[in-house]
Amino acid sequence: MKKFRFFIISSYIGLFSGQTLAQEKPRTWTLESCLQYAYEQNIELKKGRLSIESSEIDTRNAKAQLFPSLSAGVSYQLTNSPFIETGISDLDNYIVTGNSGSNKNQFTGSYNLRGSLTLFNGGKLLNQIKSQKVAQQMQELSLEESFDNIESAIVSAYLQILYARESVRINENTVEVSKAQCERGEKLYVAGSLSASDYAQLSAQYSNDKYQLVVSQNTLEQNILTLKQLLELDIDDTLAIETPVIEESDILMPLASKSEIYYTALACMPTIKNSELGITAAKLDLKSAKAGYYPTLSLSAGISTGHLSSNDNGVGAQLKNKLSESIGVSLSIPIYSNRNTRTAVSKARIAITSSELELQSTQKALLSDIESLYLDTKAAQEQYVAAGEEVKATEASYSLMQQKFDSGMANTLELLTEKNNMLAARQKVLQAKYMAILNRLLLNIYQNKAITL
Repeated sequence: MKKFRFFIISSYIGLFSGQTLAQEKPRTWTLESCLQYAYEQNIELKKGRLSIESSEIDTRNAKAQLFPSLSAGVSYQLTNSPFIETGISDLDNYIVTGNSGSNKNQFTGSYNLRGSLTLFNGGKLLNQIKSQKVAQQMQELSLEESFDNIESAIVSAYLQILYARESVRINENTVEVSKAQCERGEKLYVAGSLSASDYAQLSAQYSNDKYQLVVSQNTLEQNILTLKQLLELDIDDTLAIETPVIEESDILMPLASKSEIYYTALACMPTIKNSELGITAAKLDLKSAKAGYYPTLSLSAGISTGHLSSNDNGVGAQLKNKLSESIGVSLSIPIYSNRNTRTAVSKARIAITSSELELQSTQKALLSDIESLYLDTKAAQEQYVAAGEEVKATEASYSLMQQKFDSGMANTLELLTEKNNMLAARQKVLQAKYMAILNRLLLNIYQNKAITL
């Protein structure tokens, strides 16, 4: 079963070919357009689609084994007998060879058409068809799983860009404030109202804030490069990211219960379905292995003819006279196969148990991932609320301290301390905001929901 977001992406691809996407790239990239582009252009996904095509060919080949096989053969042979005794009379030679004269060379031609059909082999052919269909489904699920991994990476990189962009904006505002404080401090220093050490502290803070701005800008560029590499864009391609409007309701959106998310994931995640199909495939392999205990019944039929150059009859007459038809049934009964069949059956049973354990392991890993994401999301939402209150308190405190500083009732250290507390609180809000959104979107993948901002 294809996921809903796969349907959206497939519809997009049906409307716009890969050539059109390459020639008319959007000026700004939304999260949805990034995912759509990756689904079509990602190399690993293209390789996955080729694997599905190969599996489809194998399925058709497995079905073809139920039909008769037919082959035609033609052979010619020239025989030279240089030391053949030719002392007999022409009459005797005619009686013996059917040829009126002796001939040391003989040309032989033969033609045949043969067909065979397996009537019974313990159900091995039917089980192989079923097994190949399961393998094809597993290839399709592997493609979905690959996209899930790419989708998670793109969502994370996209939100990292948005986080870094807001961080740059905060640092830009901080630099503006620091610049104004430094300029005011210079005036106070010249007027003799501010000590040299206090002015030096303001200047140092201004330099540090400019440095932090450069760091945040570099981080933004690095995050854009990461997303560009995930999308496998060319070196000359630019990546302009659209900034969506994120409401507080998007950040604090209620979550489904942890158990509900888990059981939904069990029903739709390709990793789980792939493990379940692995058990099905192992059981079919067991049936195929047990087929070695049963006899094999086959039907064969053929038609053949030929001609000799040493025969005075014409080629047409010889082909008619030597025409033969055959039909037969063969039964092969296994008696002792050097434990090959028993070994195959034993290994197939082990493979079933191993596949069942693999499913349990995958389910536990899925539960662990969901529980961790769920707790991280809830914690980020709570941290966002708490950090928002902290921002209000620190902003009020900084505003009061600024007034005290301007009136000479507070020193530079106290002002910078309050300022740094306010900036730290803003960073906490920003971090909690995007962690809450990221983890919620990752939980949406487990719930088979569309990924949108």
